[in-house]
Amino acid sequence: MRIPYVPNPPPTSTPEEASVLSSVQARRGSIGLIPLDLALLHSFPVTEGWGAFIGAIRTRTSLPALITELAISRVAVVNRAWFEWEHHQPLLTQAGLSDEALKLVGDDQVDFASEVAEKTFSREERAVLKYTDAMTKTVTVPDEVFQELKVHFSDKEVVEITATVAAYNCVSRFLVALDVGEKNA
Repeated sequence: MRIPYVPNPPPTSTPEEASVLSSVQARRGSIGLIPLDLALLHSFPVTEGWGAFIGAIRTRTSLPALITELAISRVAVVNRAWFEWEHHQPLLTQAGLSDEALKLVGDDQVDFASEVAEKTFSREERAVLKYTDAMTKTVTVPDEVFQELKVHFSDKEVVEITATVAAYNCVSRFLVALDVGEKNA
């Protein structure tokens, strides 16, 4: 980590800070605060906003877990956010992704339009992976990639997929820039 983590648990000086800390601790449960929390808690307002935004992305969208985790994990791989990958790769497995598919998601050079990808992923999954790659690698999404996503998902789902990819690009950039978890040095 490029700056020191806050103490675990960090001291609080206002009831608002204590409330933010309590919320993070409740969300983490028995695993306790993780390095990401110990980095974010340098700023209680940022931690609070982060928790609300990422919490909504993670738990309140209508997307199936597999679609959400494909997008999150692919962002982690493309951005080389290994702390993020280590936390989300098991969730991909839990969501039912095969070992073969997991290897392709974990390869930042794979082309999801390839024959191998066609045999490994559903059309919906490939559309999400292509869209995630475009948003993450170049920001601009080609019309044909967007249209492919629209064939498989409603407007609401497209917004949720887009927000998930955007949010986890934010997460990965925070993790990599500060070397949270000491995975990117």
